[in-house]
Amino acid sequence: MLGTIVNALAIIVGGIIGLLFKNVIPEKISESLLKTTGLAVIAIGITLIFRGENFTLLIISLILGTIIGETIDIVGLLEKFRAYIESKMKNKESNVALGFVTCTLVYCVGSMAIIGSIQSGLTGNHDILFSKALIDGITSVSLAVSMGVGVIFSSISVFVYQGILTTLASLMQALLSEVVVNEMTAIGG
Repeated sequence: MLGTIVNALAIIVGGIIGLLFKNVIPEKISESLLKTTGLAVIAIGITLIFRGENFTLLIISLILGTIIGETIDIVGLLEKFRAYIESKMKNKESNVALGFVTCTLVYCVGSMAIIGSIQSGLTGNHDILFSKALIDGITSVSLAVSMGVGVIFSSISVFVYQGILTTLASLMQALLSEVVVNEMTAIGG
């Protein structure tokens, strides 16, 4: 759970920094930070891919994931959910809700949340979640500048989501071999 706790705290700290310095941080720097964290996520994903040994399984998983994702229109559903929440909040609270929902989706949907939590629960290795914490903390600075305090509240969702995954993974530890864990990590990357 250490990785999950650090990740949630990084979001809180980043959000507070963003709120405190929102009048000081230029929009150009905020946008550049988001682009930089995006590149970091890509680099980490590429690194994780090479942990696996079965590239056929990786390719099949990518193809199936794409087909399933496009068939059920995951991105469209998430966008509709965000738009629904935004439409229900007409006043100042809408910015809080928008920040909360947007950041919850950004921080919980990616493979680093899933694979990092599983790795943390199975092996006690928190490296992926520590990297995710750094990325999420920096992202929180940028997003809090534009979305406000809702960014900080998303740390609760991250803590609960990753905490559940970590706990479930630790309960399944005896059932999964190191080879299976490596392949899951590669596919998640």
